Amino acid sequence: MSTIIICALALALLQYWLIPASTKLNDLVWLAGTRDEPRTPTVMQARIERATNNLKESMPAFLALCLLSMIQDVDNTLLATVWLGLRLAFIPCYLFGINPVRTIVWLGSLTCLIMMAMKLV
Repeated sequence: MSTIIICALALALLQYWLIPASTKLNDLVWLAGTRDEPRTPTVMQARIERATNNLKESMPAFLALCLLSMIQDVDNTLLATVWLGLRLAFIPCYLFGINPVRTIVWLGSLTCLIMMAMKLV
């Protein structure tokens, strides 16, 4: 389970920092500065931000469920792995506007969290 947690944190690094920064490489002075001057995001940058916010909402619950699984010695490895895979699939679905697949992927990841919690009670 600790490997899955590390992979989820790597996903967070990718989605919180690397992907958003990659769309601003043409403005390195702003990127390396204090970013006081607001920038109007492109459509893709706005999607990246919304997808990132979505992960920020579910990551704490996922990490808590993983840690509780380890503490209570409950095997949630498969569900955690599926959640991670679905969250990886969510990125291109959101960025490229692949609907309704994006919603189905999101519902799948939410279902994994619910099932992980159910195994802990």
